[in-house]
Amino acid sequence: MTNPTRRHFLAAGTAALAFPRPSLAQSSPKVVVIGGGFGGATAARALHVGGLDVTLVEANPTYVSCPHSNEVIAGLQPMTAQRFGYDGLARAGIPVVHASAIGINPAGRRVTLAGGDTLPYDRLILSPGIELRFDAIPGYDEAAAELMPHAWKAGTQTELLKRQLDAMPEGGTVVLSVPGNPYRCPPGPYERASLIAHVLKTRKKRAKLIVLDAKDTFSKQKLFQSAWAALYPDQLEYVPLASGGQISAVEPGTMTVRTDFSDYKADVACIIPPQRAGRIAATAGVADRSGWCPIDPVTFESKLVPGIHVIGDAAIAGAMPKSAFSANAQAKVCAQAVIDLLAGRAPQEPKLINTCYSLVAPGYGISVAGVYHPANGVLADIEGAGGTSPLDAPASLREQEALYAADWYRTITQQVFG
Repeated sequence: MTNPTRRHFLAAGTAALAFPRPSLAQSSPKVVVIGGGFGGATAARALHVGGLDVTLVEANPTYVSCPHSNEVIAGLQPMTAQRFGYDGLARAGIPVVHASAIGINPAGRRVTLAGGDTLPYDRLILSPGIELRFDAIPGYDEAAAELMPHAWKAGTQTELLKRQLDAMPEGGTVVLSVPGNPYRCPPGPYERASLIAHVLKTRKKRAKLIVLDAKDTFSKQKLFQSAWAALYPDQLEYVPLASGGQISAVEPGTMTVRTDFSDYKADVACIIPPQRAGRIAATAGVADRSGWCPIDPVTFESKLVPGIHVIGDAAIAGAMPKSAFSANAQAKVCAQAVIDLLAGRAPQEPKLINTCYSLVAPGYGISVAGVYHPANGVLADIEGAGGTSPLDAPASLREQEALYAADWYRTITQQVFG
């Protein structure tokens, strides 16, 4: 493939905001966006630029970013680099309501907030992210996560896992469990494994990381495993599904992680549980039995509830992975579709891009890119339009991709929250 360049992703990130203003009647239709992450905040900005009356509902006054949080765990950047406020949206003239959405009336087209206030809408966009399934692994619940952190929602859990790694004795064992598909950020656990192995190699040379995976294949697998063999042969042991990598239970009191084949005693255990769409999706009736939300690939309108659109991690987006880049791209497409629908125009079929960078070590980056289009009711890969970093790339390219990763993060957070 032709590797994505900084110019490429900067252009992809800004061009879609140049929306034509709709030809609407005297009062502008009202759009409510629930969820203020990379998807929801982007959608709110795009709708505002498009001339609509939009309100963003987000429970938290500060957004804590998951992308690059693995670098916090490894001590490569501070937690402050993950925190963003909503002053930038307010300055742009976008009302931001910091309250939890607790009810949705699709027939009456109203959102109910904690405290009893309601917001009317003509169209509703949900970008609720994920909910961790604490019912999926015997022994693992919210209390267990205080001993065996998942750190899959960035914030206090990220800091907890970092403290545990810092305090772990020399010669200790870290166990990292990876769930089956689908889940937020497919390459994320393997980047985390890489950076934990880097911590062990540089600061705890006799310690070991065991990765227990509920799958046999994963995103950027050859790139990761090639890097592990070169960089971390003594620190990282990978156990796939075929070799007994799927965990069956945990015992937080004894720091034991069980599989059907073995028990693993851990000094530090990072347990990433299965996931589903954020809770408001089920409340709205847009999540199916899988726990995720089927959508129309052109408009991102729910296939279950008319008038509600779902973007980001919560959506069943076919071949398009659950990532911040995906959420940002989907938000722009969805916003344009909403503008068109409210103006009585048929939305055009989109093409969407996702690029995902992973850091394997400081100065060692790898990437995967894809281009997607609607086909047979889902978002499908456009063959030959994406790919991964070359397996035999020189160190200079790995360093360049690490720089691209940092540039992408600075650019997207400034675009969304600045």
